[in-house]
Amino acid sequence: MAKSKSKFLIPAVGATIVVAGGVATYMYLNSFRSDGPLESAKLIPSNTLMVTYFNTDPQLWSKLGKFGSSQARQIITQRLQSVNQSIFENNISYEKDIQPWIGGVTLAVLPSNSNGNLSPSAPQKDSNLLVVGIKDKFGALNFANKLRQQKTLKTQESDYKGEKIISTNNKGKSSYLCLLNNTYILLSDQKETVEKAIDTFKGQPSFANAEASKTLLNQTLDVQNSLGQVYIADYTRMIKELSESSPNTGPLQPQVLEKIKRVKSLVAKVGVDDWGLRFKAVVNLDPKLNTLEYQSSSSKILELVPGDSIGLVTGKNINRTWLAFLDESKNDPQIWQGIQQVKQQFQNNANIDLNKDIFSWMDGEFAWSAVKSNQGLLANSGFGIAMVFDTSDRPTAETTLKKLDDLARKQSLTVAQRNINNKNITEWGIPGGEILFTHGWSDQDTVFMAVGGPVGEKVADNKGQTIDKSNNFKSVISSLGKPNGGYFYLDMDKTIPLINSLSGQPLPPDANAILSSNRGFGMPFHNPNKSTTQLEMLFGLKPSR
Repeated sequence: MAKSKSKFLIPAVGATIVVAGGVATYMYLNSFRSDGPLESAKLIPSNTLMVTYFNTDPQLWSKLGKFGSSQARQIITQRLQSVNQSIFENNISYEKDIQPWIGGVTLAVLPSNSNGNLSPSAPQKDSNLLVVGIKDKFGALNFANKLRQQKTLKTQESDYKGEKIISTNNKGKSSYLCLLNNTYILLSDQKETVEKAIDTFKGQPSFANAEASKTLLNQTLDVQNSLGQVYIADYTRMIKELSESSPNTGPLQPQVLEKIKRVKSLVAKVGVDDWGLRFKAVVNLDPKLNTLEYQSSSSKILELVPGDSIGLVTGKNINRTWLAFLDESKNDPQIWQGIQQVKQQFQNNANIDLNKDIFSWMDGEFAWSAVKSNQGLLANSGFGIAMVFDTSDRPTAETTLKKLDDLARKQSLTVAQRNINNKNITEWGIPGGEILFTHGWSDQDTVFMAVGGPVGEKVADNKGQTIDKSNNFKSVISSLGKPNGGYFYLDMDKTIPLINSLSGQPLPPDANAILSSNRGFGMPFHNPNKSTTQLEMLFGLKPSR
């Protein structure tokens, strides 16, 4: 969507300024102050599905230059130059001719018909509106004069409620635009969308004063050097509308729509700080439909996760999540039937009740991690799996593990015990061969399981080399919000070799250079209450080199 809009954005801007004509005085031209999303939202119709604001201040974007390798920065520069050349002739540069005068850019996605009501029989076609701020009208006029030399640009002019709408055709692609109040440029590939924005400017309800939007626009998110913001006032309506207007998806299934209704609205920001690119969002939920409520986790479980983990997920109370999942699945016959079949298989083959014997005792913190290893059976994959669970019901957990041991014996696997670091562990192996699976107890209330013998040994005898002591892990996780319900973490330096190994060939040089500029990715989970989810994601970037 962004790429297609860029094809008409800049030629349209120039055409508008050309047609708009001269200016009054130098003082008037330099009196404009670049405004943020609150001001541009006053020009956007109230029934808009989504509003995205982009800060075009080059000083903010330049802060990304302190990260990454010179090769990665060169690749990004070359790609931006390629985009520039695909839109303009070679004598036009975004940095020299456009960046000095353009203010913030707001992209609004409008519903498929004028009143915003979804009609199954009506043709569905969402429209997009760009609101472009002008912070230097002299610079904009200079650019327009230069753009006139583009022989492919053709313009036509019409009037709507006292405002000029200019239609442009550039290499067969049409767009419609309006210079509004000498301060903003309205652009769209649909004339009706520009007319709606003019109606809003003339007094029709706007996104800025709609009740559902006011709270979002004033929501405070602690993000340094904000590069962009997203506002969605009615999440369900947006997803439903976009789905119905897409030729590849069509209307949503009722059970899917019910899950989506859990989310009411959201606001998000992305910015750059000393650690890298940071994304934060506040998601407002319907407490009557939200069956999941995460509790705060101490993350003590990290002290048992191997330090050479490629990635991990931690959290708390799998038992509650499982029960909530079961409750929701009753409304989806296909998923419910699949669950019943799995439960029946466990019952028939191992006399295990999935609810009572597996999930009921998983009532504390947990950690699942992919652990780097190329030994034995893990040589081809390059990793194994480690799982650690805190429980308040050790007897049930032990009974379940014994049943699983019996099942392994029935499958002709060897089941034997040995002692590692004063811990009695049980190993399943191929007769005369490698270890497939390991389980044991780290302490009275913590059980661990591992896929791959070498991984089981690392968990049992970690020698203090755990993930919480990893410098890379700490550099990514340390700045994320606390308290939280757990983490998702990915170590990029360990992930890249794994991708190369699994694919059987190295990543393309460009992709490798960009990914190698990342330390890793971190995200905490936090639900302060049943009405709110707070999201935070950090792309930890390496200092420039």
